Amino acid sequence: MLNQYSRMELVFGPEAVKLLREKRVAIFGIGGVGGSVVEALARSGVGTLDLIDDDRICLTNLNRQLLATRKTVGKYKVDVAAERVADLDPTITVNTHKTFYLPENASEFDFSAYDYVVDCIDTVSGKISIIMEAIACGTPVISVMGCGNRIDPTKLTVTDIYKTSGDPLARVMRYELRKRHVKKLKVVYSTEPAIRPIDTDNSCLHHCICPPGTTRKCTERRDLPGSTAFVPPAAGAIAASVIVRDLTQFDPSVRTKQGLGDAKAKKKQSDAQKKTEN
Repeated sequence: MLNQYSRMELVFGPEAVKLLREKRVAIFGIGGVGGSVVEALARSGVGTLDLIDDDRICLTNLNRQLLATRKTVGKYKVDVAAERVADLDPTITVNTHKTFYLPENASEFDFSAYDYVVDCIDTVSGKISIIMEAIACGTPVISVMGCGNRIDPTKLTVTDIYKTSGDPLARVMRYELRKRHVKKLKVVYSTEPAIRPIDTDNSCLHHCICPPGTTRKCTERRDLPGSTAFVPPAAGAIAASVIVRDLTQFDPSVRTKQGLGDAKAKKKQSDAQKKTEN
């Protein structure tokens, strides 16, 4: 019987789609990257999603964040995300946490309860903590590196953290992870050199328009990267693709080989039939 995941089943198969319904994924950071992760996982039918972010949607988020519209400005990102997931599939369980994740509040989360963790935040201490907590529990984790000040989504790739280069955030992460004897970490990162932002007075650093109730204002940040509609959402989609493939242990090469084998068999049968006819 046709359903909203029928097209997904054509690629992954019905058993994989059924398996995703039993999985629970935690998304730390529901911004330009994390919002797209949530969207893709919900549309893929992942059964339970934990959304962790204390931020509200700001007018300046409209240029890149899937959850940001004129109607959602001022609302908590996790609440908007939960409502959107419910519109996509009301049977998906969504747990929201209005929390700015830091090592100090790591105990609030049971990382062993997750089947996968994705780190989409931009503070190094928080990223390291998420990764270390996931590793300690044996929970698969993927981390997204810098997406700001970049314009080319085709430069995004999935690799190990120790194979990255040219990304300042990844460089710091490599240093910190080596100190903790972490041997490998799957990351999404861009090989594109970061563009230097234009120094202008028309910046959140000088004219903050954060919604009322925002606890971490832009004016308190040391640096504020520029952003585009292209790179952060693409990075989120890539991360979600990795998560779905890992959770289902899907190997596209097997299906591709089968397809090539079927095509060769059909051609062979067609050639044999033509010879018979002649």
